[in-house]
Amino acid sequence: MAEVNNEKLNIRLHVYDEEISVGVKRSDEEYYRRAAKLITDRYNAYAQAYKGKKADHTIALMTLIDVALMYEREHAKNDTAPYDDILTKLTSEIEEALK
Repeated sequence: MAEVNNEKLNIRLHVYDEEISVGVKRSDEEYYRRAAKLITDRYNAYAQAYKGKKADHTIALMTLIDVALMYEREHAKNDTAPYDDILTKLTSEIEEALK
């Protein structure tokens, strides 16, 4: 089995108009870089649409809501509770039938 390298790295992320230093596990570096790009891309889209009409803080909050919405939608897709409930019910029915 392949070993996962969890060695800490100090990386610099470019997020919108700022450089941020972050200490990350080596195995998570790609996720951090993709997250920074996603935030930058979404912020740029909102800034292009609302710059001069909305405050920078409001644009940042709109970006956070957008990214959180993506997360919540994906999280809902991965909800296994309905399947677990069905499997539990089927298992109990099978066990009852086998008695």
